Amino acid sequence: MNIKGKAWKFGDDIDTDAIIPARYLISTDPQFLAAHCMEDADAEFPEKVKAGDIIVAGKNFGCGSSREHAPVAIKGAGVGCVIAHSFARIFYRNAFNMGLPILEAPEAAAAIATGDEVEVDLDQGLIVNRTRQQRYTAQPVPPFMQELLQAGGLMNYVQKQTADAKERTEC
Repeated sequence: MNIKGKAWKFGDDIDTDAIIPARYLISTDPQFLAAHCMEDADAEFPEKVKAGDIIVAGKNFGCGSSREHAPVAIKGAGVGCVIAHSFARIFYRNAFNMGLPILEAPEAAAAIATGDEVEVDLDQGLIVNRTRQQRYTAQPVPPFMQELLQAGGLMNYVQKQTADAKERTEC
């Protein structure tokens, strides 16, 4: 799976309240949440982000409460991938469960700047900064996690598996 887009750089300890402020937790609609994604960290982000763009952050991205709204808001905004030095464990799991690709890559997170054009190969764990002609590696996304991403998240994956199993037994 390949992702290409413009980088949006954020710092360390971006918590779930910065990703989607609690005042907007009145809905689970991805488009509603997307309209407020990262607005407390960068008020213009929701209007400027384009489909396929990439969030780049420092340490402990997604810390704070375990709200699933955070990866839903990011994915709803069209962000193709999040690259960070590290992720809070609950955010890491929620991101895959919601179908949001993420990669831990400390060197890439430190070097990529807002506006850089970045390409990500999830299969290989390869990150290329096209603007600066630099390459970085991250741990490749394991096959099962890629299946979750391709299905659009855990719920879609389970529904597909259930439908496939039902189809096999009806034959």
